[in-house]
Amino acid sequence: MSVTNSSTENGPAGNSSTGSAPGGSASAPQGRTRGVALLFPGQGAQQPGMAAGLYRADEAFAARIDEVLALWGAQGRAIRRDWLSATPDVPLDDLRRAQPLLFAVDWALGRIVLDRGLRPDALLGHSVGEVAAAVLAGVLSLADAAALMADRVRHLATAPPGGMLAVAASPEEVAPLLGADVVVGAVNGPRQVVVAGADGPLAAAEARLRAAGLVCRRARTVSAFHSPVVAAAAVRCLPALRATVLRPPALPLFSGYTAAPLTGRQATDPGFWATQPAAPVLFGPALDALLATGPLLLVEAGPAQGLTMLAKRHRAVSSGASAAVALLPARPAGGDAEPAAVREVYRRLAEEGRLQEPSSAVGASAASLDPAARS
Repeated sequence: MSVTNSSTENGPAGNSSTGSAPGGSASAPQGRTRGVALLFPGQGAQQPGMAAGLYRADEAFAARIDEVLALWGAQGRAIRRDWLSATPDVPLDDLRRAQPLLFAVDWALGRIVLDRGLRPDALLGHSVGEVAAAVLAGVLSLADAAALMADRVRHLATAPPGGMLAVAASPEEVAPLLGADVVVGAVNGPRQVVVAGADGPLAAAEARLRAAGLVCRRARTVSAFHSPVVAAAAVRCLPALRATVLRPPALPLFSGYTAAPLTGRQATDPGFWATQPAAPVLFGPALDALLATGPLLLVEAGPAQGLTMLAKRHRAVSSGASAAVALLPARPAGGDAEPAAVREVYRRLAEEGRLQEPSSAVGASAASLDPAARS
């Protein structure tokens, strides 16, 4: 759950097309070489129309999205219709849409950057973003990941209803106020947590948190991800995972669940992947571990710039040693805004000496694999 409080209690989330802001310098400090790490957001980052402008404008991105959606057959076509529609049959915040679309958009954005010749020094995903990162790292194939996502969504849809709440506080501050049935589902930063639980207990916990003077914001989900509410449903994914080929990562893959580089043993453990929807996300500590490796250009491959904003608050970025940019604007945008955001990130990667191919072709009109579906 890559929810931040940036739009309410910690200042604006940013609205530039590239995610640039104070604390995220555009090029490496003189005489130093920065690595590149890709960040992949998860549940809560979804937005109506996210990446739709890029999908309609850019052939490379559209082809990668279509590649994912085709693996889901008729359901993939329904997902695309709802994604591109102003009046979807299934709301985007429903896990049956949010989860597969976030996976598809995250993976496709990461893939087009790798297709340009980037070999990232590390990958880090938040929640379902870790699955997209795992595919790019070679832990599992795209086809297997798509099948596992469909299986995961099918089981999680049977879990009791619930929700998540972003709170501007530390885990220690919120713990006494949560009650027995609400847990800390994500630690995104020093005072950035997300709590989760069934609807009734979560509402009661929210009242106590607000009464204590803590700023809270409901996350965009109707499910209590990263809590015991979804644990039984998540474990039902084990049979499919045991039948799937899992490999050690071929690229450094930092896990938001262990806050450390994923080991070969962890990556090939079906139980590790099965429990992820119910396990707490430790994105903040994972980002600490990632930035401790040295100066990095962090590139968010996904919607909403939530991870970019979290990164820009990190001391390694605010000091100028590292920087954070995003491949999509903070909010969906039409026209050339989304292709322009991608071109700007390519320009920055070229400045870092990591891309050689010109970026002028991004957003060029081209024939679609499925022209009618993209309108």
